[in-house]
Amino acid sequence: MPTQPLWKTYLLFLTPMVLSNFLQSMSGTLNSIYIGQMLGTQALASVSGMFPILFFFISLVIGLGVGAGVLIGQAHGARETGTVKAIAGSTLLLGALIGLAAAVFGSLFARQALQGLGTPADVLEDAVAYARVMMWILPLLLVFVLFTQLLRGVSDTVSPMLALLVSTSVGLVLTPALIRGWLGLPQMGIQSAAVAGLVGTAAAMAMLAWRLNRREHDLAPDRALFAAMRLDLAILGKVLRIGLPTGLQMVVISLSELVILALVNRHGSEATAAYGAVTQIVNYVQFPALSIAISASILGAQAIGAGRQERLGPILRTGLLINLWLTGGLVVLAYLLSHRLLGLFITDLTARVQAEHLLHIMLWSLLVFGFQAIVGGIMRASGTVLMPVAISILCIVGVQVPAAYLLDAYVGLQGVWMAFPVAYLSMLALQTLYYKRVWQHQPIERLV
Repeated sequence: MPTQPLWKTYLLFLTPMVLSNFLQSMSGTLNSIYIGQMLGTQALASVSGMFPILFFFISLVIGLGVGAGVLIGQAHGARETGTVKAIAGSTLLLGALIGLAAAVFGSLFARQALQGLGTPADVLEDAVAYARVMMWILPLLLVFVLFTQLLRGVSDTVSPMLALLVSTSVGLVLTPALIRGWLGLPQMGIQSAAVAGLVGTAAAMAMLAWRLNRREHDLAPDRALFAAMRLDLAILGKVLRIGLPTGLQMVVISLSELVILALVNRHGSEATAAYGAVTQIVNYVQFPALSIAISASILGAQAIGAGRQERLGPILRTGLLINLWLTGGLVVLAYLLSHRLLGLFITDLTARVQAEHLLHIMLWSLLVFGFQAIVGGIMRASGTVLMPVAISILCIVGVQVPAAYLLDAYVGLQGVWMAFPVAYLSMLALQTLYYKRVWQHQPIERLV
């Protein structure tokens, strides 16, 4: 839409994506509320220990989705529908294979993984039972996450939003029904959320297939897309060139979260429950910031595919301004409502006060996180990923993790959360320096 103001193009693309992320966060939030309120703090601690493990596996397909999304964005900008389907088919097949591998190995070694994380003994058995159910859900969940990423590469952010609305609605009804055994359903305890997630994801995928086929969408699951589901090494090589470093970055982030969780677990199950509750609120602020970065990357890729490289600068500046207002506004709102929001997850007053203090320490830094993610997103649109990813990994491994250990030793639990702002500020400084001194002086060419 070259004739309308860029901020309108951004918002038309961004609004459904932000709503999708809210729905995605809401699904996890509702499950945590149900478990915390209906089963207690220990049950919430059991589920919270699974967050980083799930993030680890999801990180792999997110990396694929990022790489494929950039290629699809460039092909879509050049109006090459056949190339779009070829990229999507190969990527979806690889994502499904990753999901199957995760299901097998994750379920076999769930206990060892949770013990390695230092999961408190009083919640270990429940945590293992929940983890094994979640592992077998992963293949469908990973394909769903990957497919919604690919749809955004062709500027469709509405279909993923509607799909997430379906899955969230199913979870809203089915999770408490399985916890209490309503309508003759079996009482499944903390596994209720996992089973409801499986049913919700399956319903969302069915709705998505019906909608895309009815609209004759570029990525409709038709014969052409299924025929393209083969491991095309040429395509996957380009996808992995962008996606593998990004996936590695996500894996490093997830591993750092495992280290952070292990540090938190040292302080007992109340601290673990506080970690889970704070993570839920942080997601509501962080996901919109990531959505802006994804929007910048895809709009930049489409501009490159259409031969409009001069739009990259305005796309970056507009993304930074939207992050300032949107993410900044959410940060302020979360500070104002933090006590009530945490009360949705934690009924114990002492644990709630502790969680609120931890949230206040790092919440403001999510604005900084958004700025650096947008700068990296613009560079990713051209296929430049190695140095931005290296900067992120350096700041996580060389700044955040050591700072968390050091501050935990001298300050205690709150010191673990102080490490987040330190890492995000380092990322922003280094990403900006590389963007201005190196990337702006490099030639930009299409990848497909």
